[in-house]
Amino acid sequence: MMSIGVPMRSRSNVDGWRIAVVGNLLLIIPLTYATGLHFFAPDHYYAAVQEDEYVELSSFWAFLLAGLMFVGVALVERRNGRRLPWFALGLSLFCVFVAMEEISWGQRLIGYRPPTYFLERNYQQEFNAHNVLATRYRQLAMQVVIGGYGILLPLMALLRVAQQPFERLGAVTPPLMFLPAFAVMLSAYVGYALEHTGEWIEVMLGLGFLLTADVRLHALRTRQWRSAPPTSVTLRFLGLWVLVVGLGLSSAAAARLIAADSPQLVEAARIETDALRHDFEAGLAHTRCGLHKRLFTFVEQYDQSGLRKGEFAALAAQVAKERVEFFLDPWNSPYWIRHSCAEAGTASIVFLYSFGPNRRRDSTDRAIGGDDIGWTMQPHALAVE
Repeated sequence: MMSIGVPMRSRSNVDGWRIAVVGNLLLIIPLTYATGLHFFAPDHYYAAVQEDEYVELSSFWAFLLAGLMFVGVALVERRNGRRLPWFALGLSLFCVFVAMEEISWGQRLIGYRPPTYFLERNYQQEFNAHNVLATRYRQLAMQVVIGGYGILLPLMALLRVAQQPFERLGAVTPPLMFLPAFAVMLSAYVGYALEHTGEWIEVMLGLGFLLTADVRLHALRTRQWRSAPPTSVTLRFLGLWVLVVGLGLSSAAAARLIAADSPQLVEAARIETDALRHDFEAGLAHTRCGLHKRLFTFVEQYDQSGLRKGEFAALAAQVAKERVEFFLDPWNSPYWIRHSCAEAGTASIVFLYSFGPNRRRDSTDRAIGGDDIGWTMQPHALAVE
């Protein structure tokens, strides 16, 4: 009896489409989730994109795991006879570098003071290189990585003239099936419709590198990745996605427990914020509606040098001079100033705060919260521009 079924070629095409759909969906989920949060849970959206929260830490784990997996790719290529798998090793170094830049090389988690060079030139006053660059250069670099690596290279790999050079170089390009997801990343990043869009795109990009490394590693081991049952491929993709998100959530929760809550440091922060409050009340600095800046940036950008001559500046004789010079709190994080504008039913409000022992922002745009330390005042008590 003849069995009627799907021809092998058609079945392979169906399997390929199934894998492609699952892969693209997994890469696009972060942006879809972000859009929903932004419109339906804006407070949670604001909290999620803070430093060392699960969005940023998911990016860290995605890039770190991708870097480790590209090492595996390089080792298998070496075993298969490639003298120097420099392309895979280069991708590994790039991914590990990006991962460590995401967490500022552990500076916020540990609480060490960055070198003076970064305090002066890094707009976040953190130990990382990418924030030393001007915003337009950082954005251009991101667009080049997404568009160049995620879109252009896979398309070039289709050209017959490029296949031999790519093979000779050992180029590890994303599978063509991920092209829609990388196109979504690029268009969303260029459009930047949501505040902090870049944080979510970084998660997506890290996952894109991770799934690319997985496909390449499996292809090297089996000689043809499509020979694997589609269920096993999609389960691998899903497993890596869950691993990244799970590590992001759990490490963010663990980071909240790492708090240098020494009573001496807490008391020092209270003394310093009180000194700054007196300086503002004395008219040594002027706030403005809509302001939310690191205090050092506020002083430099708006020429508020009066704060270098008041009670806070006098504390340099008792605490580290560098902390006072760069307006850092006892945990070596920047002090922040915020002037929230009046809204329907609410008055304009000004507050200055430290992230406190947990070295992360717990305050909202209207009040100091969590273990943040600072003061809140109505702007009529201050000098306002």
